[in-house]
Amino acid sequence: MLFTIFTLGCKVNTYESDAVRELFLKEKWREAKVGETPDLVIVNTCTVTGMAAKKSRQHIRKFRNAHPRALIAVMGCYSQQEGAAVVAECGADLVLGTSKRNEILNYVNEALMRRVPRVEIDAEPRHFAYEEIATLFQPMTSRAFVKVQDGCDNFCSYCVIPYVRGKSRSRKPQDVIKEIKALIDNGYREIVITGIHTGGYGKDLPNYSFSRLIREIIEATPNLYRLRISSIEATEIDDDFIALLAAHDNIAHHLHIPLQSGSEGVLRRMNRRYHLEDYMRTIEKIRAAQPLIALTTDVIVGFPGETEEEFQETYDFIEAMAFSELHVFPFSHREHTVAASLPNQVDDAIKKQRGERLLRLSDRLHEKYQALFKGRVLEVIFEDYDAMSKTYRGHASNYLEVRVQSPIDVAGKVFSVAYRGPDESAINSEVF
Repeated sequence: MLFTIFTLGCKVNTYESDAVRELFLKEKWREAKVGETPDLVIVNTCTVTGMAAKKSRQHIRKFRNAHPRALIAVMGCYSQQEGAAVVAECGADLVLGTSKRNEILNYVNEALMRRVPRVEIDAEPRHFAYEEIATLFQPMTSRAFVKVQDGCDNFCSYCVIPYVRGKSRSRKPQDVIKEIKALIDNGYREIVITGIHTGGYGKDLPNYSFSRLIREIIEATPNLYRLRISSIEATEIDDDFIALLAAHDNIAHHLHIPLQSGSEGVLRRMNRRYHLEDYMRTIEKIRAAQPLIALTTDVIVGFPGETEEEFQETYDFIEAMAFSELHVFPFSHREHTVAASLPNQVDDAIKKQRGERLLRLSDRLHEKYQALFKGRVLEVIFEDYDAMSKTYRGHASNYLEVRVQSPIDVAGKVFSVAYRGPDESAINSEVF
């Protein structure tokens, strides 16, 4: 039997798709190659923005039309929110939400026998327990993601995720460490810790914290070359974590710390639970521990009521913080959230104009950060080969992308590289 998996959305979705892929491969299913017709299509969906929800619907319908005889199974955040509508409007045969992924094989086998549309969605995601599902082999040659946490308790006024992913819940530390050890044994050089609200790890465990998890991972895996944190809130970066960052060079010199707005007024309307002064103080502590660390962030433009003055406050704060890169998102109206009903919704044209201004700022900040490393030697883990440019692509600890030409296959290996820019660098020597 042939299957294919299509994933939308975040790194957690990617991890969960890889884990589901592994379940099917263990049962002797085979992943369909290009040109082969699958018996099963799994679509892992996203609903964090209106565009993500739209793309989820489009791809379900696309696979339904392309493979009329295949079983179409849908899982993830969009299907958790929409439930039976995914069957009625998109033609899915099996619908799961953000739970029961570890049971998907049984549901698929039953659906293949009965061929009757089935919706298996738990209606109360806030009551979900952590669902253990792991993966030991991932498509990338050198970097593996490890999910440590699910759900969120922050309830930012614009966000639907706490309603579809449920409460914040932590994976058992011993299961996290066991998976990381197995991935290292399988040849992965970099482990990326990820979750829906990663820094919230441990709040539901007795006497535990995210910093303690990081310390125990490092102590338990002395042969781990690099540990990367996918994203973490400024409010969850404590002094213990900063001490680890200063003491252990194998913690990646890159942190993604969402800001969302540089205006106190907008932050209050967003229900973001920090003040800009506190955020700034955290950034200062991080840079004191690792002066050349790359700091990236998320920003939402056009939040309801955002004035030109408030946008300028955001622009000025970002420039002062000297982030190395920005991820910019226009505010997206999500039903059932507080922000959806706020007055003074911002016109789409204004959102676009503000977003473009921030993207230009991001380009300027990124170029400035890159310039700090011209002529320096960086240790780069190479991930894959790009046939179009005939270069191998990799990332340094600070997440600067490096491409090099090489007569030998360097994917999955670590080399010291003379950095002259993303497309001009040259390999010096292999790092063992």
